[in-house]
Amino acid sequence: MDLKSTIKQLPTSPGIYQYFDKNGRLLYVGKAKNLANRVKSYWHFTPELRPNPTLSARITKMLHQTISLEYIVVNSEHDALILENSLIKQLHPKYNILLRDDKTYPYIYLDNSEKYPRLDITRKIINSKEITYFGPYSVGARDILNSVYNIAKLVQKKGCLRSKKLCLYYQIDKCLGPCELPISKERYQQEVDLAVSLIKNKKTLIKKLQEKMEFYAEELRFEEAAELRDTIDKISRSEINSEIDFASNENFDIFVVEHNEVRAVLVKIFMRNGKIISSSHDYINLNEGFDENEIFTQALVDFYKDEKPPIVAPILVNMDFEDKNLIEEHLSQVFEKKTSLSVPQRGKKKDLVSLALLNAQELLKKQNNTNQKLLQEIKELCHLEVIPNRVEVFDNSHMAGMATVGAMIVYENGKFDKKSYRTYHLEAKDEYAQMRETLSRRVESFIKNPAPDLWVLDGGATLLKLALDILESNGVTIDVIAISKEKIDAKAHRAKGKAKDIIYTKDETYRLQESDKRLQWIQNLRDEAHRSAITFHKKTKLKLDQESKLLSLHGISAPKIQKLLNHFGTFENIKSASVEDLTTILNKKDAKNIKLLYK
Repeated sequence: MDLKSTIKQLPTSPGIYQYFDKNGRLLYVGKAKNLANRVKSYWHFTPELRPNPTLSARITKMLHQTISLEYIVVNSEHDALILENSLIKQLHPKYNILLRDDKTYPYIYLDNSEKYPRLDITRKIINSKEITYFGPYSVGARDILNSVYNIAKLVQKKGCLRSKKLCLYYQIDKCLGPCELPISKERYQQEVDLAVSLIKNKKTLIKKLQEKMEFYAEELRFEEAAELRDTIDKISRSEINSEIDFASNENFDIFVVEHNEVRAVLVKIFMRNGKIISSSHDYINLNEGFDENEIFTQALVDFYKDEKPPIVAPILVNMDFEDKNLIEEHLSQVFEKKTSLSVPQRGKKKDLVSLALLNAQELLKKQNNTNQKLLQEIKELCHLEVIPNRVEVFDNSHMAGMATVGAMIVYENGKFDKKSYRTYHLEAKDEYAQMRETLSRRVESFIKNPAPDLWVLDGGATLLKLALDILESNGVTIDVIAISKEKIDAKAHRAKGKAKDIIYTKDETYRLQESDKRLQWIQNLRDEAHRSAITFHKKTKLKLDQESKLLSLHGISAPKIQKLLNHFGTFENIKSASVEDLTTILNKKDAKNIKLLYK
């Protein structure tokens, strides 16, 4: 059925629709309360099928590339919203705007039902009416908590009271010692009140930390002073400085979006009890143009998810957007109360939004133009679909089939994002199967951790094709390139200063000069992935050697150990195997020895 016929036969049900190009690549995912009406609004049908001229340049460009359409019917517009958000993250359509930051933010909480309450951190709601929450914190929650415990003499650890004996914390004057001493509830409450006041007022907390830092410095305890200095810096960075004083206990969640031609920035600010307690920002790369509706919709669905937050605050935004009513309905269900998104026009709420916009504008000015120029040149050289602002790079490592591991490193916004690095224990024995296992496991995690703009593989054309096949079979649209050493006498030539790296893309092979900045950029990514893989391999090999030595000391020979690993894959699997499972490889005596050893 051709595109025109498919559009004319669409149902009037809610659902999601997907546009594809001539190569079967997914171009765009959209949602609709009424599929027929929504999709038809994109087109004029006479004299031939053509894009509606009132559409944006981005959508018009996408429709000119569209050859086919597929759709999924769901029960409600709300279900369509959630499915659309999930598919965008998993499938990475070319013309959808993708927000990658959907992490949950931690809260500090106090359990008032305990006889001697203590503070802790959570990312989920704890079902108790006796819980008091503080947050959310974009960064610095653990530093704030540790700093409070450094000042207020609270029970420090969960297991302290069970010991019923005074410990080191009492001796160094960091706890009143209610585990053994008859501390009154009133006296302990004074410390709780102090802790809460420090959490609510970061200026007071930082002032007390600075006093302690100066004391340590005077006592020549420079290492402790340096730790406090770093802690103060982390706590200070967790919020935007503001002179706005609400003189009340009002709470607000503020979301604003600002953009230039190539990038947008989303700023989130959280005000609690009339004070800004934390803020964060996310860059969004605009490969095909700006769409505030997609950004706000994704940001709000991702941040609040489907669970009522510990603290429900009114939400302020800097502009109206198409799906605003739908998001209000969605959040009303999540919050279990009527929810509205306000665009303030005057007063202190307007000042809050203006403050967020000012910070967004400053963040856009910080863009690294030199790096963006290089990325644009790489996009043009390798015929990439988008500028590779976020890149994942893969390498594997092993030694004679032992300690086989995979590593993924991440490059974003001009630097390595080490928090996003991942490592994998692999069972495959050859290089091809190892890369297939690594990439397949990464694709499986796209629903939680969205796809990047580009994959870079340490390997040649064969591994490049493998990656493209894996992505295609999963319906994912991202670019892939590979880099490998040239082969001399069937061996990779690695002599210092002589390395001739070859770059492989879907359609081309490049042998660039060693001085070429584009080659050096790809080499730098490959080398970092190789370093990560080797480091993890060495750690894994050391652990395997220790486990092998332990088994050898208990009468299990090296050949038997190798047979066990070939069959079970890892020592963890060997430890958890039953005697019956082990006897498929070993005699009963050896199997029993192993179970006794790991009992």
